[in-house]
Amino acid sequence: MSNDDGHDDGHDDGYFGEDVAGRYDADTSEEFDPGVVRRTVDFLADQAGGGRALELAIGTGRIAVPLAERGVPVAGIDMSRAMVARLRAKPGGRDIPVTIGDIATTTAEGSAAGTAEGNASTDGTAGGNASTDGNGNGDGGGYALAYLVFNTVMNLATQESQVACFRNAAAHLRPGGRFVVEVMVPELRKIPHGQNVVPFHTGPDGCSYTVYDTVTQDATCHYVTVTEDGRGQVTSTPFRYVWPAELDLMAQLAGMRLRERWAGWSREPFTQDSTRHVSVWEKEAV
Repeated sequence: MSNDDGHDDGHDDGYFGEDVAGRYDADTSEEFDPGVVRRTVDFLADQAGGGRALELAIGTGRIAVPLAERGVPVAGIDMSRAMVARLRAKPGGRDIPVTIGDIATTTAEGSAAGTAEGNASTDGTAGGNASTDGNGNGDGGGYALAYLVFNTVMNLATQESQVACFRNAAAHLRPGGRFVVEVMVPELRKIPHGQNVVPFHTGPDGCSYTVYDTVTQDATCHYVTVTEDGRGQVTSTPFRYVWPAELDLMAQLAGMRLRERWAGWSREPFTQDSTRHVSVWEKEAV
């Protein structure tokens, strides 16, 4: 169990420890733009259809908090207590139940998927009863919506863990429930012939680049940051890029089928030139 502030000195927050959590919400990328957040919440609230939602990798609540403010009962799973502590500090954040653990294997407390076992713990804070829709209306314990945004499926660095994540999401959903994933389309067309590196940020503060392995689909990102004293600080994070068709097969293995796919939260058409996609799979009726 965690302390009241969401921290546990013996817990491994993975790649999203205190150093990342402390600056996460200060990110200036497009995903943090209020208009983008609003469109994301609009899309997810529509998919939830008045039911409960589960965010895999809920983090600091960038999406969960405004979605809950919209009236959607939200719960979450996340490995990082440091990130969840930032969620707890936001207005309404302490009302969102969060289970600490791996999104590929952890069961949200009180869900239809069963009772969380040794791989997870609640974060010791107040939260709604996950067996109701937030208004006291029982729905059999299943979520109407599970979602995973901002390329986070790629943080699961093996195909096996990505498949497990789809199965875990499906296990939390009621029949007809939906699983939404937002992720980039692999940028292999940007790789120069004979090379395997794609830079995605350069500036006076440092540079960032991805090293691709097209055999394993590994896409490790390296971040070189210039510190205040003029030195360089290097961090690396492993990812596994994944194609839309491969995600469709993962969904099929988990008992879900593709319902819709868009190039963005405003339902732009998905084409061969799209750089990302928002995909919706539906859990088949038993």
